[in-house]
Amino acid sequence: MLQNDRRFCIIDAESGKILTADKLPKLVLIHPEIQTDELSPDGGVLVVNFPPESGCDNFSVPLRPSEETLSKWELVKNIILAKGYDPLDGYICQPSAAGASSPSDILTQYIGKPAHLAYKGPMPRKIDPTYDYPDHKGDAYFQWMYPMLLLSEESMEAILEKTRPLVGTQGIGEKWQDRELEVERFRPNIVFEGTDPFAEDDWQEITIGAPNAPNITLVSKCVRCLLPNVDPDTGVRDAAVPYKVIMKFRTGLDPVYQKYPCVGCYAAPETDGVVNVGDKVYINKIRSRSSA
Repeated sequence: MLQNDRRFCIIDAESGKILTADKLPKLVLIHPEIQTDELSPDGGVLVVNFPPESGCDNFSVPLRPSEETLSKWELVKNIILAKGYDPLDGYICQPSAAGASSPSDILTQYIGKPAHLAYKGPMPRKIDPTYDYPDHKGDAYFQWMYPMLLLSEESMEAILEKTRPLVGTQGIGEKWQDRELEVERFRPNIVFEGTDPFAEDDWQEITIGAPNAPNITLVSKCVRCLLPNVDPDTGVRDAAVPYKVIMKFRTGLDPVYQKYPCVGCYAAPETDGVVNVGDKVYINKIRSRSSA
């Protein structure tokens, strides 16, 4: 999985449930910033920035807390990702500087109910099996299901092309006549370009950077919720876009969740590797549409 990705999450301090932006859209207005420092025992800091109008102070926590740091933090074992998932463990994050404000207090102020920032604990979490890969092995942290989510720029453009003619219908506002659709809405951590729209639907195994780089298996398509409707700049949920649009032409693609739209593909790497901006993607194995 990508370094530092989903090692942190925000949880409800009372129920232990992970808080997500599909239920609390204002969470998209929190901007994390990684500041590495390899000379630090904690590898640097994660700076958490809040919108100025919120009145909340920014804070920072250790990026990769050392064992010494973690020994001073409370470990909780009742973090709930979603209904039907086993509880996860996590450490309640403390500020990186002595005497600084508590991350829990600041998040509680911003969200309006008791909340914590949690760092994934030592308990292993295996990724879920998929229809095509019931025995696939892999690990995850606080990811919804899998370590990677891949999506192409061309797929985003295709969704936008489907949106334009629908303006004025089904709650699709006039702003979508000329507005762009940000890829950030779909939360991928690998974005690529230079292929046909939704070409990733057919990929089964790829490498990034070189043909002999570690293999990455695309284990399933990503079934979408309403989160992509949330504007990443304003934290306001759109009444229709893109969910109503993708419901029109992206359903029936997942063998289990036939009635739900899919955009992007989940993936799992076989081992550690390095990915850089601008790397080429090598498609090593194709999945036929009849078996997708």
